[in-house]
Amino acid sequence: MRRLAVLSLHTSPLAQPGTGDGGGMNVYVRELSSALARAGVECDVFTRAWADDLPATVSIEPGFRVHHVSAGPPTPIAKEALPRVVDEFADGVLKRMQTSESLGTDEDLPFDAVHANYWLSGMAGHIIKHRMNLPLVSTFHTLDRVKAEASPEEVEADSSHRRAEAEAAIIQCSDTVLASCSVEAAQIHELYDADPSRIRIVAPGVDHAFFGPGDRRQARRALGLPGRGPLLLFVGRIQPLKGVAVAVRALAALADDHADARLVIVGGPSGPQGEAEVERMRAMVHDLGLGEQVVFVPPRPHELLSTYYRAADVCLVPSRSESFGLVALEAAACGTPVVASDVGGLRSLIDHGRTGYLVEEPSPEAFAAWVRQILAEPLLAERLSTGAVLRARRYTWARAAHLLREIYAELTVGRLVECS
Repeated sequence: MRRLAVLSLHTSPLAQPGTGDGGGMNVYVRELSSALARAGVECDVFTRAWADDLPATVSIEPGFRVHHVSAGPPTPIAKEALPRVVDEFADGVLKRMQTSESLGTDEDLPFDAVHANYWLSGMAGHIIKHRMNLPLVSTFHTLDRVKAEASPEEVEADSSHRRAEAEAAIIQCSDTVLASCSVEAAQIHELYDADPSRIRIVAPGVDHAFFGPGDRRQARRALGLPGRGPLLLFVGRIQPLKGVAVAVRALAALADDHADARLVIVGGPSGPQGEAEVERMRAMVHDLGLGEQVVFVPPRPHELLSTYYRAADVCLVPSRSESFGLVALEAAACGTPVVASDVGGLRSLIDHGRTGYLVEEPSPEAFAAWVRQILAEPLLAERLSTGAVLRARRYTWARAAHLLREIYAELTVGRLVECS
C-alpha cells in the first residue's frame, strides 16, 4: 500500500470539531491520515469545498494533503441536502485523482484503494471504485438503523433520502467495512445482513502527547474556573442524540448534597434540531435555577480539550447511541473517570467499576448516583483514574494505522467485491 484516497464529503478534517457536523469523524480522518502518512502511506483526503476562497489543496504534513472539491454551491449545505451533490463530488474527485499536478505533488504514484467515511462519502466511493477499479473500504461512524432506535426524531429528517437503503448498498459494494468495536461490527452484520468476513475491527486512537493526566487545580486555573467544588464535564455536539439534557438534570439531582457542583458544556449546535436544542438547554438551565452553575463553552480546538478533561472530576457521556465514543477515550487518557450510557462502543471503552461507570437506564438520577459515589470516595476516584489511564494507553493512532495497512495490503492483491 503506497497511496490512499480518503473521502470525507460532508465535513472536513480541517473543520473545528463540535461545530455543525464536525465531531469525532473530523478527528478520526485527520489523525488516522496523519498516522498513515507517518507510516509511509500517501494520504489524499477529499472533502467538499464549502466556500469559494478555499485553497484547492492544503498540505498538512509530508504525505498528508486535504483537497477541496467543488460540488454544489460554495456555501455550507445542510447535510440532508448533500445527496444531491454526490455525483458531482465523485466526478470532481476522479478528475483530481487522475492527475498528479492537480493534487499538488510531483509524485506519480497510483492510488491503491479508496477509504470512504460516512454514508455520503460511501455513495461517492461506490462510483469511484467502479470507475477506477479500486478496492473500497468504508467506515460509517453512525448507522441510520441504529439511530432510528435511539433518536427517531433526528432520523425523520433523513427519511426522504432513504439513507438506510444507501448504507446497505454501500456495505454490499465495500471490499471491507470497518467497525470501531465488536458492538458496531455486530450491528453492521445484524441490521444490514453484511458478510461478517468483510467486517474488520479497527479501534480509533488517542493522541497521548496531548491527552494525558495533569494537575486538576492548574487546569481549572488555566480555564478561569473555580478551584473548589465538584466539576462535571460534557463535551460534544449539542443535539438530542448526545443527551445534553441528561447532564443538566443530573447536575440538578446533585443539588441536595453538592450545591456547589458545576457543569461545563463544551460544544455547539449540530444537526436539524441543534439550534433548538441549544435554546432548550438554556431554558432548562434557567428553569432549574442553575444559571450560576452551568457554563456553556463554544467548541474549542481539539488539542485544548485536554485541559477541560483534566479540570473535571467526572466526564458525562449520556449519548443515546455511540459507534465508539472518542470523548470517553480522551477523558480516560487524561485520568478523568467517565459515567456514560451503556450503549454502542462505550461498552468496549469503559470497564464498569474499574475505569468508570456504565448506566443501563440513562436517567439523570442514575447518572447522578454514580457521580455522587465518585465524589464521596476520593480513593475510588483515584483508582478509577489510574485504571482509565492504563486502559486508554491501549488505543493509539499508530496501532490503528498499522492494522489498516495490513487490511489495505490484503485488498490490493484480492478480487474486488462485485455489486449491482
